[in-house]
Formats: sequence, C-alpha cells, structure tokens
Amino acid sequence: MPLELIKEVSGVPEVEPLSKLQQVRFRSLQAGCDYSKKYIQGKLSDISSLTYDGNRAATLEVELQEQENSNSEINTINLSIFGKLAKDCAKVFYKGDTIAVAGFIVLLSSSSPSRDGEHCLVLKAFEDLQSTVYVYVKSVTGFSTHSVCLVPKSRYLYTPLNELKAGMVVNVYGVVKFFKPPYLSKGTDYCSVVTIVDPTNEKLTCLLFSGNYDAHPMIYNNGDIVRFHRLKIQIYKNETQGINSSGFASLTFEGTVKAPITPRTSSKCFNFTAEDRKMVETLRTWASTNVKPSSTLVKLRDVQPVQYFDLTCQLLGKAEVDGASFLLKVWDGTRTPFPSWRVLIEDLVCHGELRELERLQDLTADILVYDNHVQLAKALKVGSFLRIYSLHCKLQPTENQAASLVLEFHLHGGTSYGRGIRVLPEDNSDVDQLKKDLESASLTANQCSEDTHVSDYEDSFPPSPESVSLYEVERCQQLSATILTDHQYLKNSQLCTILKQKAPQQYRIRAKLRSYEPRRLFQSVKLHCPQCHSLQEVPHEGDLEIILQKGETKSPDTKLQNTLLYDSKVWTTKYQGGRKVAVHFVRNHGSLPLSNDCLILIEGGTLSEIQKLANNFHSVIPVKSGHKDLEVLDLSAPFLIQGKIHHYGCKQCSNLKSIQNLNSVVDKTSWIPSSVAEALGIVPLRHIFLMTFTFDDGTGVLEAYLMDSGEFFHIPASEILTSDNLQQNLDTIMDMFCPPGAKIDSYPWLECFIKSYNVANGTEQQICYQIFDTTVADDLN
Repeated sequence: MPLELIKEVSGVPEVEPLSKLQQVRFRSLQAGCDYSKKYIQGKLSDISSLTYDGNRAATLEVELQEQENSNSEINTINLSIFGKLAKDCAKVFYKGDTIAVAGFIVLLSSSSPSRDGEHCLVLKAFEDLQSTVYVYVKSVTGFSTHSVCLVPKSRYLYTPLNELKAGMVVNVYGVVKFFKPPYLSKGTDYCSVVTIVDPTNEKLTCLLFSGNYDAHPMIYNNGDIVRFHRLKIQIYKNETQGINSSGFASLTFEGTVKAPITPRTSSKCFNFTAEDRKMVETLRTWASTNVKPSSTLVKLRDVQPVQYFDLTCQLLGKAEVDGASFLLKVWDGTRTPFPSWRVLIEDLVCHGELRELERLQDLTADILVYDNHVQLAKALKVGSFLRIYSLHCKLQPTENQAASLVLEFHLHGGTSYGRGIRVLPEDNSDVDQLKKDLESASLTANQCSEDTHVSDYEDSFPPSPESVSLYEVERCQQLSATILTDHQYLKNSQLCTILKQKAPQQYRIRAKLRSYEPRRLFQSVKLHCPQCHSLQEVPHEGDLEIILQKGETKSPDTKLQNTLLYDSKVWTTKYQGGRKVAVHFVRNHGSLPLSNDCLILIEGGTLSEIQKLANNFHSVIPVKSGHKDLEVLDLSAPFLIQGKIHHYGCKQCSNLKSIQNLNSVVDKTSWIPSSVAEALGIVPLRHIFLMTFTFDDGTGVLEAYLMDSGEFFHIPASEILTSDNLQQNLDTIMDMFCPPGAKIDSYPWLECFIKSYNVANGTEQQICYQIFDTTVADDLN
C-alpha cells in the first residue's frame, strides 16, 4: 500500500511495518544513493496545498523535522510527493503528525541553496517508485481495533435536510427510513437507494452508484444512522434527491440507543470527532420516538404463510438450479412452524459440507433466488452470515399429497421493498446473537434421530384451527403489481373491516381493481394548488389561443426594452395587420447565454410562435407591457414554458411581482420553475392525475381517490398530455391492472396504502379514502 496508517495506543504502534527496513538520519542522506530498502522519519512541520501541472498531475510539498536530532544543523528536509499518493496524503496529513517514508529518491535542489552556498537535498516519493508513506495515528476511544480514526484537519459542517437546494454539495447526517441493498444496475456499477430523515422532519432519497460493491453505505436496518460526505443535491421529478459526487464517503452506525458507536465503512481513513459522536447519540434518541423501526425481521419459527419478511441467517450450502435461479440453503437455529419444501439437488453440484447439511436438514430452509440476485448469490461464501430482505414465504401443495401444504421461500427478482441480500460482518450485534442461537440449536440437533421423516415432522404440529384459506393461498402466490414506499409496519386490513371504521385512519390493503374513472385517461390530468387545494382543468390549445390574442392587441412599450436584465428585439409581422412581436433575451451576469441556456420573454406572440421559440430556447415567459415594467401576461396562460411542458400559477394565491425580480434567481442557466415562480410571486400549480379506483378484495368493495403528480405511475403528469409514448405507457399499466374482457379472478393483486378522512356533504359527514405512499412495481414500467 502506498499510504499506510499505523495506529498508536498510548504512544506505542500496534504494528511495526518498518522493522525490516533501515532508518536513515537526515544528515546521512546523499543524492544518488539507493533508498528502496530504507526509510526516514520525522514530524510534519509544514504542509503546502496540493498543486497541479498542465496534465492535472498532483504535487504535495511538505517539510519534515527530525525529532531525534533537533539540535543538529540538518534537522529539516523537504519532501515532494506526486500523483495519486499526493492526493491521498493530502487527505490525512496534519501538521505535527509523525510520518515515515520508504522507497524515496534524493536529489540536489537547484533552486534552494543553503547558507554556505551548497545545494539543499530534496526527497521525492511517488507510486511508480514503489514509495510508501506511513502515518502514525492516535487511537480514538470507542472504536474497534480494525478501524482507523484520524484527527480531522478541519471541522466539517453538516446541513439539515430542510436547507438543501439543487446544486449544493453537502455533508449530512440522517436516520435511515428506507433502503435498497446494493444491486447491479443496467450498466456496470452497483446502485443502492436510501431514504433518510432528520429532526427537521424532512426526508431525502439518495441514489448512489459505485463499481465497488463494498463502497456503498453498510446499511443493515431501517433506523441505522448514516453520515454522508460530499453528497450532491439535485431536483428529479420535482423532488429533492441526493447523488454521490467526487470524493463521496459514508459512515453507518447502529441506530439502537446505547449501542456501541462503531462506524461501518470500507474506508481505512476517515474523520470522527467528539461532535460526531454527540450527533449520533442525538439522532438515536430522536429516532427512538420519531422513526418507527422495521418490524419485518422474523425468525424461521415465526414465519406466516402469507408474508414478506427479512431473515438473518447463515449460509450452509448453495447450488445453481438454472440460469435464472439459484438455491441457498440457510438456517437461523429455529424450525419453521410448517414443513418446508426441499429443492431436489440430485443432479446439481451443491457447495457446502454435505454431512452438516444432512445433520441440520430439519433446521434448514431452501431459498430460491431469482434474476438479478443470482449473480450476488453465486459469489456468497458458505458459512457467511446473511440478511435477506423481502423474502417471500408462501404455501404450496406437495406433488404427492394434494391436501398437504409446505412452506416455500422465494427471493423474487427486482428491488421492490428493498429486496436483496447483504453479507453481515462477524462483529455485527445481530450476528453475535445468531451465533449463540446456532450453537444451541447445533447441540440439540446432535441429540435428534437421523431417521426423522416428513410424516413425523408433520405429526409434531398441533391441529391447525387457523388454517390458511385457499383465497389467502392464491393471494399469497401472486406478486403485487404495486409496491409500498413506506409504513412497512402496517398489517393488511380487509375492506369489510375498513368500511366499518371511523375516520381518520391509515390502512394497508391487498385487493384487485374492479374498475376506475375516468376511462379516458387524458381526462384524469388536472391542475392542483398546494395552498388553497383548488382543482382546475388544464387549458386546451383553443383556450390558450384566445388568451394570447388578448396580449396581441397592445403594442410593446419601447421604454421597457433593452434594460440591464434583458436585450430586446422587435419584429413586425406581414399579412397580419403589422402585428408587433417583441422578444427580450434575459442576460446572465451581464452577458447573453447560449440559446439552450437562455430565458426569453415574449410580447404579442401567437401560440405557434411561442411553441417554436420554446423548442429552440431553454424557457419562455409570455409577458405584456405594464405601466412601469413588463408583467406576466395572464395566469390563465402558462407563466413559464419549457419545451412542451407548460407551468401554470394559481390566480387566487399568487401575488404577481415585476419581471425585474428575475434578477433574484441565482441559477440563470437551469431556470428551475419553482425559483422563477418564487421570484415572480406566483404559487405554481401541480399537474396531477385525479382518478377513482374501485377496489375488491373478496370481503368488500371500496372506492379510493388517487391524487398523484407522477410517483404512483412513474409518469410525470406534466408531460403526459404532450407525449404519445407516455400516454401509451399509462394505457398499458391500466390494462394490466384491469385487463379488458377478462374476469376479475385473473386480475393482478394491488397492495396499497389508503387513508380515510371526513368530508362535509351538506349537513352530513361522508368518509372518503385516498391512496398514498404507493407506486407501480418496477417491472410494469
């Protein structure tokens, strides 16, 4: 390793990597000698900033002071470090640190002569020379011995989640509310998803990519605490999102109050201070009362036939079934409440100790892993400890006895519900408990007869008054066409029960979509005000033409042209009565940007003219000449047009401001609609889908509203009216939910969250229901 950190405990290094090398004193150094097997050691007395040459190669200049010969005339020397080694050292060097350097070269400095006229010596180190830099680091109480903790060079600042804005690169702390373990993306990188919250009650979803599986945050449970450094903030589908930027780093901590504060990270070099420790403790305390922990972690003895759950287990064996599925044989020290199936592996190559598999067969569960999880499953080592997320348990009749049911375990393809596999480290607290359970179960297994048959196993169970109905079995065996994005702790409720309850409440349901309205899906798109909650229709092209024609009747005021904010150009149309059209090109810091970054203001333009300009410029705002300044034309028309997307404002809630207020928009290249609206005093309307779903679960029928801007269908409501492809996608999804000409028995199951609320209907109170925190399954898009 070009850079190694040596941990010191009470001033004594834990390891002695330099014991086989010869130390050289500064006064003995000579230019041209071989120092590949020798090293120097000293304190960092001066550290320069990183510099880069024309090829972007990094250089770090430092000064070393020899401690043993502090009275010697030659007790300091200059060291130049180059390339990646320079970048790595710059991250961990701190003035006063003791370092050692091995495998360096010594040159005469032509630019820095000594007092007596002789040239000073300069040391150079870089990876190509197989140089190694050792940094002695004092230990920090509370960390395991394999973690390396550095005294920080500077105090990091952490941004609360409610202060994040697009374009920022920030450091954040948060509590994990939802996550997906790393999975192979469509490219070559692994991707992981994590949603975090903090005491500001804001949440942030982060999409992280890395070609290194181990570089992803080591998150094992909802409620874990994470620290992200250099997280880039962006806006995606009108939602704030975090992505990893250059130098991204993460630490993860167990979220349990009073648990050891031990960072999980693949990095050997990170900063952690007393302030960080206090932050972790504060978030743990806050989360204990504000973030509901995941309740899906289940032992094999507690599994139910209709269930998705998380399992902590040890891998005993594995075998490839076919190209699309893979077998994992696992145990957790407990036995399933019903007989579990056995995958026939006579012709398969099974990796694992066969004697151990035979001895523990009554405690072993066979799990079939599918599709995108197969590659990871193949790489798992027998004996490793696993956390399997969103494992599906279902009942299946046996081939020989139709009346007999066994439990099957499947890890389906995709990443819905955070589905995936994670290898747990040996020092994980859940693994510690699992080891104790396994040791106890192993001793018990030794006492059991090796002749136990399945029939004996079945006879050991009491009669089942709580037998699972065929309806439940059928419902269990079908994957839901929708997934839940939150509130995993809620249990399913039958519709007949919900219809008897008072409002307001929240429910989790699993039902089929009997019908929906409107049947013409384009009619479902509305405009919604988030402040006054009013709804209005999206204006048709004919209505927009009439509104814009009113703006054509007034000629542009020449006094309002060519200001500090914009440059103006006026055209006179032919064959249209000499209609004048003024286009104002908004400046960016005093100069005109390129057309694809340019916002233009247009007076007197027709709908077709405005749309042509919108196709060639970043954004267009229809305006008119006011008494003192240009004004937004009319909020019946779009206040901002970007390509084919029209952004509207609420007439009731908006308080229009002068166009000159566009100067307050910081980013004058991306022209984020919310920033433009804020500058102009406009409350923007949201495009939403407004639909009525009629659900049927076999126990009752219930109508629920869907009010969605794009999260449910993964289709932006603001774009669907101008995109044939998106309209086709929506038709396909609804035909999947409600297949034309088919019986309801063949419809897919939909798993949804709904909430009830009271609505005044004259003098009576009516209970209504609305879908929330639900989205279409990934494989339907």
